[in-house]
Amino acid sequence: MFSDSIIFAFSLTFFAGISTGIGSLLCLMYKKFNPKFLGAMLGISAGVMMYVSFVEILGKAKTSLSLAFGEKLGYSYTVLGFFIGIALMILIDKLLPHHHETKDEENETSDKKLLRLGMFSALALSIHNFPEGLATFISALDDPTYGISIAFAIAIHNIPEGIAVAIPIYYATKSRKKAFTYSFLSGLTEPIGALIGYFVLLQFIDESIFGAIFASVAGMMVYISINELLPTAQEYAGKKISTYGFIGGMFIMAVSLALFL
Repeated sequence: MFSDSIIFAFSLTFFAGISTGIGSLLCLMYKKFNPKFLGAMLGISAGVMMYVSFVEILGKAKTSLSLAFGEKLGYSYTVLGFFIGIALMILIDKLLPHHHETKDEENETSDKKLLRLGMFSALALSIHNFPEGLATFISALDDPTYGISIAFAIAIHNIPEGIAVAIPIYYATKSRKKAFTYSFLSGLTEPIGALIGYFVLLQFIDESIFGAIFASVAGMMVYISINELLPTAQEYAGKKISTYGFIGGMFIMAVSLALFL
């Protein structure tokens, strides 16, 4: 039988994870295709992912790796992990099939681009959420009050992250169900990470592994923002709207992180 503390910690982690689905619900409110709305939301998603990568995830990576290897080596390994994450996304990008646009296939190709973008975002966020779920779970086990704060902070910034997955998938497939499902599933890796981590990996995972995962995920998310989200946002909404969306996304993430400092 699970103790009350384990059930409580897992419940907090589950709550934090499924909040990505709340973000995806925003896309269900719009019935007609609006290219400017799509571009603005993709810009917001890019700002969210860029800000959280540089301000939070890389910071966590450096802290963990510095504890494991010392300040100088910890910084070097953080930078190395960051660029390994970028390299992995470039490799995945090259392995995925690309479609060359023709006039007759323009709409179909555009949909495929958006779907690919949504899947990229889902992949990066799922990997990111896995160790984050384990960290939330362990924090809640160690100190329930601190665990609540961590879970709420993660839940708040998972909402705009859910948008990053749901919006491109919704506009690519015209399916609210698919948009919600993929966004929701990307958040479920948090409670899954908690369960697998607690029962299987906890004895093997240390600060160095946490740090390496977070550093590489930061690189993945930055690559997606620069190479996928921002160019697509500009394509649909123009430079000005997508830029304002990008700045707005950074502001949203900054506020969500500051609420639970």
